[in-house]
Amino acid sequence: MLDVKTGWKTTEFWLALLAIIVGEAVAVDIIPTEGSWLKLAGLVTGVLAAIGYAHVRAKVKTPTP
Repeated sequence: MLDVKTGWKTTEFWLALLAIIVGEAVAVDIIPTEGSWLKLAGLVTGVLAAIGYAHVRAKVKTPTP
């Protein structure tokens, strides 16, 4: 059986967290940007990183027959 690390001990967690933090910081204008489309891009980046990480963790934890 494959040994699965806890989520916060993985590189994927830290990279996803970084993408979420930076994306949301751009979206709420903590990191100033020119134009509202960059704020939308930051929001989408954060959301996609969160969804992608959740999908990867679910896939890792699902037992294979």
